[in-house]
Amino acid sequence: MERPFIFINSAMSADGKISTKERKQVKISGNIDFNRMDQLRAGSDAIMVGIGTVLADDPSLTVKSPELQDKRIKAGLDENPVRIIVDSNARTPIDADIFTKGKGKRIIIVSESASLKKIAELKEKADIIVAGKKKVHLPEAMQKLREQGIKQLMVEGGATLNWGMISSGLVDEIYTFVGNLIIGGKNSPTFVDGVGFPEKELLKLELMDAEKIEDGILLKWKVLQK
Repeated sequence: MERPFIFINSAMSADGKISTKERKQVKISGNIDFNRMDQLRAGSDAIMVGIGTVLADDPSLTVKSPELQDKRIKAGLDENPVRIIVDSNARTPIDADIFTKGKGKRIIIVSESASLKKIAELKEKADIIVAGKKKVHLPEAMQKLREQGIKQLMVEGGATLNWGMISSGLVDEIYTFVGNLIIGGKNSPTFVDGVGFPEKELLKLELMDAEKIEDGILLKWKVLQK
């Protein structure tokens, strides 16, 4: 199967949490890491999040730096990468920031079980990709993204999408900024949720780089595919 090069970028607390038990976004990293993330966005063909992240945080997924936007435009690209939401049941709000902020293409990936009425509404705002019956079949979706010319895909979570991508063998590299705070809570989302791997099938990573940034550390991992 041909698919894009896919990497996950995320910030987490020292105890591996990406938000609070109320699923509220927390500022984990500082300006240096935000600028690094902006550069990753600007250098990618597309950015993808799950519907849970959209409903909890309503991200715009835009490139923030005017200089990076201008560089993309001069290269003949839209000022923002393609912005993608994995949304099995087409729950994305019509007034979500992804639709109201920034220029560029948007894609919503839904399953066959999504409401046709809601799909029709979303078609006014974005391109629609259908993959999977009851929920999005991620390998098929990634193949369809590659067919649309997306060669490098940045995934920004959340925990459910991260698990889906990793457990499906679709991730090449993982970048995690680990910040200097503890969030705690058994119901607080971690970097990866889902059902988890059994002991004999744990996914192994190769550490490519570790860099101290401000009050935290950036870890860059290569995923060793099974």
